[in-house]
Amino acid sequence: MKAIIMAGGFGTRLRPLTINIPKPMVPIGSIPMMEHVVHLLKKHGFDELVSLLFFQADDIKNHFKDGRKFGVKMDYLQPTEDYGTAGAVIFAEELTNETTLVISGDVLTDFDLTEAMEWHYNKKSDATILLTRAENPLAYGIVITDEEGRITRFLEKPSWGELFSDTINTGIYILEPHAVRLIPPKTNFDFSQNLFPLMLSREMSLNGKICEGYWKDVGNIEEYFLAHSDFLGGKINLSLDLQQKKVGDATLHFGKRVKLGDDLKMEGVVIIGNDSSVADGTKLNNAVIGNNCIVGKQSKLNDSVLWPNVIIGSGSKLNRSVIGYRSQIGDNVVLMDHVIVSDDCTIGSNATVKANCKIWAGKSVDDGAILSTSLVWGEKWNRELMTDSKVTGLALTELTPEMCVKLGAAFGAFIGPGKTVVTSRDASDTSRLLKRSLISGLLAAGVHCDDLETMPIPVVRYALNHSNFAAGVYFRHNPNDFHLIDIIFFDGNGIDMPTSKLKKVERLFFGEDFRRANIDEIGHLEMPQGILENYRADFMSAVSVDLIRKSGFKVVIDYSNGGACQVFPTIFSQLGIDVVALNAHLDPRKFSRHPDEMQRSVIQLSAIVKTLGANIGFIINSAAEKLTVVDEFGKLIDNQLLLMIMTDLFLRTHPANRIAVPVGATMGIEEIASEYGVEVLRVRNSHLAMMEAFKRGGIDYVGGTRGGFIFPTFQLGTDAVLAAIYILEMLTKQKIGLAQIRGEFEKYIRAESSVPCPWAKKGQVMRKLISYTDNKNRQLIDGVRVIEDGGSVLIAPDNLAAAFNIFAESESQEFVDKNISQYRTLIEESQD
Repeated sequence: MKAIIMAGGFGTRLRPLTINIPKPMVPIGSIPMMEHVVHLLKKHGFDELVSLLFFQADDIKNHFKDGRKFGVKMDYLQPTEDYGTAGAVIFAEELTNETTLVISGDVLTDFDLTEAMEWHYNKKSDATILLTRAENPLAYGIVITDEEGRITRFLEKPSWGELFSDTINTGIYILEPHAVRLIPPKTNFDFSQNLFPLMLSREMSLNGKICEGYWKDVGNIEEYFLAHSDFLGGKINLSLDLQQKKVGDATLHFGKRVKLGDDLKMEGVVIIGNDSSVADGTKLNNAVIGNNCIVGKQSKLNDSVLWPNVIIGSGSKLNRSVIGYRSQIGDNVVLMDHVIVSDDCTIGSNATVKANCKIWAGKSVDDGAILSTSLVWGEKWNRELMTDSKVTGLALTELTPEMCVKLGAAFGAFIGPGKTVVTSRDASDTSRLLKRSLISGLLAAGVHCDDLETMPIPVVRYALNHSNFAAGVYFRHNPNDFHLIDIIFFDGNGIDMPTSKLKKVERLFFGEDFRRANIDEIGHLEMPQGILENYRADFMSAVSVDLIRKSGFKVVIDYSNGGACQVFPTIFSQLGIDVVALNAHLDPRKFSRHPDEMQRSVIQLSAIVKTLGANIGFIINSAAEKLTVVDEFGKLIDNQLLLMIMTDLFLRTHPANRIAVPVGATMGIEEIASEYGVEVLRVRNSHLAMMEAFKRGGIDYVGGTRGGFIFPTFQLGTDAVLAAIYILEMLTKQKIGLAQIRGEFEKYIRAESSVPCPWAKKGQVMRKLISYTDNKNRQLIDGVRVIEDGGSVLIAPDNLAAAFNIFAESESQEFVDKNISQYRTLIEESQD
């Protein structure tokens, strides 16, 4: 039988281990990953193999040659360009005149491929995708099948909210010749994004088999450690072609001409390759020693991997470390934990390398030196650095100046030299410090920087949308916790930067593999002028100035001690609005408001509105993006009620065909829109999704569930002050007050609940939720939204916490209570 091996991995996230070799040639145990794949294929009768090569192809060719040494026939093809996963396979079309299996050369698996082929034939499938369950499925393609195995839905690399299963695409495919012939030649064509959707659209037989056994994409350093831990722990059955014996309670796999000293102590599983020697008194615990290695006396190797031709001096201690080809470790060296030493390095005697340090190829560490890293990340950073277009961490603990320099360099490498990035911040000294650190990294990458210093976010978005900048970065204290800093990334047009782009930055950051500028390429730092004046001019052009001036509004505004108090009083003055300002001075300690503090602010605002007989009260958050409103009687309007009021006012006063709201928006939006014959589009629960919907066109207004709104004006994002002025303008046109409107929309009862759920169980829970709601009227946009019995319930995994959130709404309290309880129980039971 025939198989195609996709041997194209660059292994960027495995650097510095993959500086000199392609990812498929990274050793697991004592042999390369791709060799394990070849052994598996041979075991199941695949003896005609074609390797599709991309990066460092000669390394693979020189190892496998014609394949006879491994019991197979090996041919090679190398596409001239990157044509995508499926586009590359068409290069081997003349070899695919029969059923063909496609597999990556850089995965570890022991799937029963014989059983998979039989299943494929029995189903008479045009294409079969081999599937497995994954604890963290975000990095993979998610797949849902019906009871017969027919694929009904799949999604590439979702966010937590889009996750609808923990069943993932393993990248192993069984294809019939006519399926392969659907792939256009010399075209960038992907299996999941192009070929499989095309097959579904033609109602071809596309099936998914959930396989038993082990599968892992060894995509980064942590996964590499886990793969060895799983292998040595017996979770995967791999062939090493080595002798085996028991040494006490330990299992020793050893090659030819191995020399073992006296008084060795072994625990767990130990692998020693050909022609290697281990001297007297050495302790080995779950250790892998490659071919031609020398380990000195009295050394200790714990959960560590030595690639071939490594020398370890006497008395050295290695803990959870990987040593690359031909590196030499001196006497009495300590590698503390998660240390990566790349190829051809020299670590001098008595040196100490601290945890999480990576040493790149060809580097030397002097005798007695202490090498440390300033980036010791915990689980949070290992799981995901960037969420919802930003990095959030504890100021000066997780987000340090050193980290921000590195992040700026990685972001600059992604943007490219010669481009210009806008930076800005809130008024905090901490934000200033970290912003300047990031600017240093940008300049060192050859990227120019226009620094707007202290500005509200809407002005920064305006600057990006109306100039020729490549991107923007904003530093602020997290609105809910002063101790946290948010670093927000914007695209060149002012919208939040998409996850697909930031994942590339994340890979550069963790891989530490990014270009530095030459001395004559260093970026320039500028302080541009006139942006605020232009913003104010366009703002005034977007509203009905004369109408608002004549209205004689009296307004109480709480500026939240943010940058808005420096920018927007001029606008209110020009509009003739009588403003009573609260918290209208900069105070970084008050940028963040705990829910209790926010409640006290609302109570204060309400009291002042009633006492002064004001028409309305606003709280503008410190970033000037979100609005909290009290009516003329000082009564708070919650976010969902504000969304309904704002939507109704907008449709009364503006022509519209289609509006957009997040999937978590109140069901009252559809009722309002139907009165005006307007279509409602629901999008993901994120600011980015709101902006993307508006930017695509065909949307006349976007309403948010957190006090943010997007209008058809000069802004692409939410702008709290613009929203406040729009409210005043629309109330004037309708000659009405907020208290008169709100009663129409207070019939809805809402409740929410949070259910703890480990990160590793979220995919499993989503899969069971999808199955449970299969026959219900539902929306799978961001979580699962079920509409039934005159109410709705949204169940969604939390992006930032190990939990699920449930939101129920109806005119019936019974419905709300019943569904909160029902789905809470389902989530808890689905974790078993």
